[in-house]
Amino acid sequence: MEPVRFATFDTAVGCCAVAWRGEVLVGTWLPGATPAATRQAVLRRHPHAKEATPPAPVADAIDGITRLLAGEEVDLRGVPVDLTGLPEFQQQVYTLIRQLPRGVTMTYGEIATKLGAPGGAQAVGQAMGHNPFPIVIPCHRVLAAGGGNGGFSAPGGVDTKLKLLAIEGATLF
Repeated sequence: MEPVRFATFDTAVGCCAVAWRGEVLVGTWLPGATPAATRQAVLRRHPHAKEATPPAPVADAIDGITRLLAGEEVDLRGVPVDLTGLPEFQQQVYTLIRQLPRGVTMTYGEIATKLGAPGGAQAVGQAMGHNPFPIVIPCHRVLAAGGGNGGFSAPGGVDTKLKLLAIEGATLF
């Protein structure tokens, strides 16, 4: 199996990171408090990862993430991600929310119902909290019932979530 590589990059919201194996992403990170904190977050999940120059598909993903965070209308649904090893329910949740267009939100309960698990809003929330691909799999577009923010486990918490939604022009209910 190929080793994991990673790169950090500056965006309108701070220093983000991606990790990949081959030409497929194995993780994305929103900015930590500092670029060093972002690097440390990568290394916590992938302790043996080495910083490297990304191959073309990964460089394209970085460009798309950077442009999206700068407020451009960008579709990241084609960015290759590796969901293997994740629980099946999480994979189903991530596949569904990946289809949410920029600026469109759904609630945890709506997602659970679409997946045939009415009453499973908490399980959807748990999946959101473990999303290894923030931005590419847009967990920030998932809200609590009634438009509540529902929390956000990425650095900066709910403030980051609200900032991302504002960048995308999302209308909260």
